[in-house]
Amino acid sequence: MSIVLDIVRTYRTPREVIARRIGEDVREDRALAVLMGACVLIFVAQWPRLARTAHFDTDVGFDALLAGALFAWLFLAPLLLYVLSMFVQVAFKLIGRTANGYSVRMAMFWGLLAAAPLFLLTGLTGGFVGPGPALNLVGGLAFVTLIVFWITGLALVAQRRPETES
Repeated sequence: MSIVLDIVRTYRTPREVIARRIGEDVREDRALAVLMGACVLIFVAQWPRLARTAHFDTDVGFDALLAGALFAWLFLAPLLLYVLSMFVQVAFKLIGRTANGYSVRMAMFWGLLAAAPLFLLTGLTGGFVGPGPALNLVGGLAFVTLIVFWITGLALVAQRRPETES
């Protein structure tokens, strides 16, 4: 399946797509690729907002703002998301659910990638419209969509019986 088509399908049937994306075999390379793809898209989504900020506030140049966003989204965010997925896996164990680490990670990372188009819209809104109710509305929609995809994926993982522990 195409990733773009699966992202679109996630908005209609998230459980089906997440279940297919997790699959039966543990593919940590696939989970890392999904996470990095999501982080790259969200990094690119920052460009219009950063260009607007650099245009109106000349204290910090666009290149410095871009370097900060690059460091945050391509180096820090993946590490923090891996740590967050580890905490979720521990929380599953504490409540008596057995979930392998790969399934938890893939559910969370796919949710982030599926919500990335709304983060791109948030970046465009921040760049063209600027701060205000429109940006708050679009940003809130992106955040709520991310949370819904995460909860849907983690609920699916909590119901599955894992074959392997990782």
